[in-house]
Amino acid sequence: MNEFFYLHGWASSPASSKACFFQQCFANLAIALHVPDLNQDDFYHLTLTRQIHQVATLFSPQQEITLIGSSLGGLIALWLAQQNLQVKQLILLAPALDFMSNSRRVIGDENLQKWQVDGELPIMHYAYEKEVPLSYEFIRDISAYKDHNLQRQLPTLILHGVNDQVVPVEISQQFATTRPWVTVQTFDSDHSLANVTAELWQTTQQFCHLNEE
Repeated sequence: MNEFFYLHGWASSPASSKACFFQQCFANLAIALHVPDLNQDDFYHLTLTRQIHQVATLFSPQQEITLIGSSLGGLIALWLAQQNLQVKQLILLAPALDFMSNSRRVIGDENLQKWQVDGELPIMHYAYEKEVPLSYEFIRDISAYKDHNLQRQLPTLILHGVNDQVVPVEISQQFATTRPWVTVQTFDSDHSLANVTAELWQTTQQFCHLNEE
């Protein structure tokens, strides 16, 4: 048996458009897709460590696991695979690799310093449709996770938009350069990949050998 999980991105939720799309696609094949709420009703104290632990506790014993992760959910998926041999394959949608360097580019050093001094920073939470404060502990925690330690060899497919302004596609391509078990497939899309969902599903079906009846 194989269990499938979809891990949503930062400041998102199980109600995101991609999460709902994938859940419906799996349902059409009579396959359950688990989509945990990684906010846990406490976005302020969110950390990568907490999210990794939360998802790992949902794994059924002896089951093989396939993880589909979007953006930060993709980074969570990579660390879950590193720490849990149950995870057998990964599909990563514009994964949030090189998180700290990329954060400095997107947020800016000044805002990161202000975040540290103030102890929190308002983040636009797309599921809540408002700004929500996030503790600086999020940054302290994620800083300890270094991409170069992600070395477990398992089938890994990265799907990334060439027009991604949040996580440039070059980051995924560089990650795959030294990891021959990682394949990067690009699309004419941005970080949301919203205009290529049909292609994402077709690629996922092929990668996971899911055949419609």
